[in-house]
Amino acid sequence: MVSISRERLKEDILRLKQSRNALILSHNYQIDDVQEIADYTGDSLELSRKAATTDVDVIVFCGVRFMAESAAILSPDKTVLLPASDAFCPMAEMITVSSAREVYEAFPGYSNPPQYVYPSSFTLNDIRKQYPDTPVVAYVNTTAEVKAHSDVCCTSANVVKVINSLAQERVICIPDRNLSMWAAKNTDKEVIVWDGYCHVHDRIRPSDVEKARSEHPQAMLMAHPECRLDVLNLADHVTSTSGMLRFAQTSTATEFIVGTEVGLMYRLRKENPDKTFYPLRRDMLCPNMKKTNLQSVYDALAEMKNIIKVEDKIRHLARIALDRMLEIG
Repeated sequence: MVSISRERLKEDILRLKQSRNALILSHNYQIDDVQEIADYTGDSLELSRKAATTDVDVIVFCGVRFMAESAAILSPDKTVLLPASDAFCPMAEMITVSSAREVYEAFPGYSNPPQYVYPSSFTLNDIRKQYPDTPVVAYVNTTAEVKAHSDVCCTSANVVKVINSLAQERVICIPDRNLSMWAAKNTDKEVIVWDGYCHVHDRIRPSDVEKARSEHPQAMLMAHPECRLDVLNLADHVTSTSGMLRFAQTSTATEFIVGTEVGLMYRLRKENPDKTFYPLRRDMLCPNMKKTNLQSVYDALAEMKNIIKVEDKIRHLARIALDRMLEIG
């Protein structure tokens, strides 16, 4: 009875999508049901870029707020809906432009930590004042306002390329300390690291890697660069979620340990039915990514609610930071 109800809901969503001339986007970490009804599934920025090239009136972004903001920045002529209005990225909230928020827990030292690390109680304006001639590289996992006050954006896949493209020998990298430390390891430039983190990836420890390898000795370990550096140093391949999908398809290996949010397992298994995938830890779940469900997608489309708008001035400046990254390649 439950499955019939779910299937009917999917049919209703697809009918509504057609009547609204809408496009459904799903991040790789969404629940299976949501990924099944999506027109496109992928990383946040690639989805927003794809949506910007399509002739639709409505974008339904099944993800978290900063992702829907990115879609609104790149598609100002379209209506962007966020089905789960309370879905946000805790890491993106760890940095603000001018009003300080709570201090997040301190993190243990690394083998080769960068010289400067700033706590999340600081603001972006604070660090800009201290280093006025230092460019700010903002991870796409930030709010539109933070992007607007940064010099250039980056993704987990191109952060090193973006940093190396800048003329200055010192850069500020926000907000993910783990991604920033990974970048610092792979560039000769000095990286000032913000003390933010993704709680899903940051919980992984080397002991988790040892346990997974002992249970699956033939498996290749793929790890997202939002993991801690001491974990990344143990991985066979460090890459973004889209990079993991490509690596799994092209690798001759048949078993993989997946070091990212478990939502990616759906696509990995679907696109590689002859290969086996194991989560690095079964509790790698993002509660905010799981807030979106079929009912919330239907409700958003039916009522045209939870519209995400970005103020014109912020949108224009954030677009500049994104475009600078896209020009780099």
